[in-house]
Amino acid sequence: MLHSHRLVRLSSRLLSSSPAPDLARQAELHREIRLLYEEKNLSGINAVDEEMRKVDAAASKLRSEASAVIDRGIADSNQNDVWCGLQVYYNLGELKPAVEALVAKYKAAGAKSVAVALDMKAISMAAGGGGGPGGIQRSGTPQIGGSKKAAEALWDRMRQCMEELHRSVTAAWQLQTVLTKKRVPFTQMLFLEEVWQEGEPLLTERVWDAIVKAFANQLKSAFTASSFVKEVFTLGYPRLFSMIENLLERILRDTDVKGTLPALTLEGKNHMTAAIEIFETAFLALCHSRLSDYINSIFPMSSRGIPSKDQISRLISRIQEEVEVVRTHGHLLVRVLHEIGKILLLLAERAEYQISTGSEARQVTGTVTPAQLKNFALCLHLQEVHTRISSILSTLNVTSEKLSKSLDIIYNVAGDSVKPLFTEMFDKLGSCILKMHNQDFGTHGMDADMDNNASAYMEELQKFAVHFRSEFLSKLLPSSSSRSETICTIMVRNMASNVLILFIRHASLIRPLSEAGKLRMARDMAELELAVGQNLFPVEQLGAPYRALRAFRPVLFLETSQLEKSPLLKDLPPSVILHHLYSRGPDELQSPLQRNKLTPLQYSLWLDSQGEDQIWKGVKATLDDYEMKVRSRGDKEFSPVYPLMLQIGSALSETKG
Repeated sequence: MLHSHRLVRLSSRLLSSSPAPDLARQAELHREIRLLYEEKNLSGINAVDEEMRKVDAAASKLRSEASAVIDRGIADSNQNDVWCGLQVYYNLGELKPAVEALVAKYKAAGAKSVAVALDMKAISMAAGGGGGPGGIQRSGTPQIGGSKKAAEALWDRMRQCMEELHRSVTAAWQLQTVLTKKRVPFTQMLFLEEVWQEGEPLLTERVWDAIVKAFANQLKSAFTASSFVKEVFTLGYPRLFSMIENLLERILRDTDVKGTLPALTLEGKNHMTAAIEIFETAFLALCHSRLSDYINSIFPMSSRGIPSKDQISRLISRIQEEVEVVRTHGHLLVRVLHEIGKILLLLAERAEYQISTGSEARQVTGTVTPAQLKNFALCLHLQEVHTRISSILSTLNVTSEKLSKSLDIIYNVAGDSVKPLFTEMFDKLGSCILKMHNQDFGTHGMDADMDNNASAYMEELQKFAVHFRSEFLSKLLPSSSSRSETICTIMVRNMASNVLILFIRHASLIRPLSEAGKLRMARDMAELELAVGQNLFPVEQLGAPYRALRAFRPVLFLETSQLEKSPLLKDLPPSVILHHLYSRGPDELQSPLQRNKLTPLQYSLWLDSQGEDQIWKGVKATLDDYEMKVRSRGDKEFSPVYPLMLQIGSALSETKG
């Protein structure tokens, strides 16, 4: 009887709530009444049972009010309210089932928002469709006239879906955060430990995993079942990607609070982006298809024709358009650049197939041939692609190894289309230079040949240089006003440099060389400088080869005794100085060319494959022979060039060592 009276008194206190009841205290009272009822086995007493019905009704109201407080706290980001609501459930002894119910609620809200977003019937209605024109057919495709409206309705619903997903995840995070901060008064145990055990997924992980699973399943289903959704999300994939990216960024930003775990892990983020990969794959395939179809149309395998300049320009513009669509999306931009890399490989392959080869493409003595004009166009087209795509790539904040490699291949194919022509031109100029060995540079005194004209070989070289400029280079090089460095300007510069180097080499091999011969050589050098500078490349921009040419001319006229300390020698390769010194020595000091009975061409080809140290070894052998001859005669005096050559070679050996 005593316990019954106590239960009624406690019930009276519970039911006589003030205008602003203490919900947590009421929950505590309810828990106390319920325990008293069960522990003292008071069931079956009519008055008590009647009282318990009222108590249970009050408890039900308490739960509703606690749920409302939690919802309000979540909506307002007020952790105190969230805690007050949770404390009611804790005092009722129902914290774990209450938290489970909240987690289930957030999971369901997220999953529902995805289903609503992709509800094609509702999209049709929102787009003004219904069952008539503009509506959605059974295939999930809008009827004629409704595509644009339906697409915008779909995007609008996806935007709302993102908001709902954000709400669900941040709600779970707030719930988890409060549980992590609060402790049971007497035991000091975290309230989180009342509802979660070590090794289990956190509340946010459970909600997020459920959302991602629902999202992935719904999108996969829509991709397969609705051609409309597939088309909208494929064409507009960057927009879909942005939505997901923004959602992830917002969640991380809004749950980035010191002392708490963020709502998302890196793995969780990756799962969400993986959910839309099916559309990413389709988007990239579409990007590749658009560009490859265009290349196939301007570079058909069945034809030997090549695209026009306008067609190449349009290809570059189309590539730029593909880049601009994804410029601000790092991950997606890299994937698109990867596809563009494949396209450039296709372009390089088609262009390489079109390159003309054979004698018609290589000839340099006649007028430019149709085969050469075709190769020139290919070179200039690929050069334009390389320059402009490289320029686009330089403005981006990402790197793409695939695209960089493809650009290198484009560059190489462009070079391959004209490289045989430049090789032929250099060979022709080289053959002119080689003819200097037919010129008499050893005659003493002035004769009829010593007028103001260049040597015959130099006149021939000048004619070829003029011909190359007017017939070939004028069609390959940019206008003189343009300072851009192109594949062809690099090739011309290299050719001009090699012409100067080859000339100096062969000039240093001339023997004998009289004073009159030196004058002729100096005049030939001036003519060479003019021929190269006016027709091939500005000589003053050629660097070391030009400095060597400018240094070699005055070196010719220096006394042997002056050579050792001349600053001019620093601009000349040691091999050139050594070879020139033979022309100042006695006949018995044979050059390597003479000692090995080689032609100037054979010796020049050998020099191409040797370093300065190897060339010195050949020179040293001739000096050793000379020393033996002098000593075998009993002479003690050597030609002045002998010690100088030993000194130059010795310095070379020390440098090498």
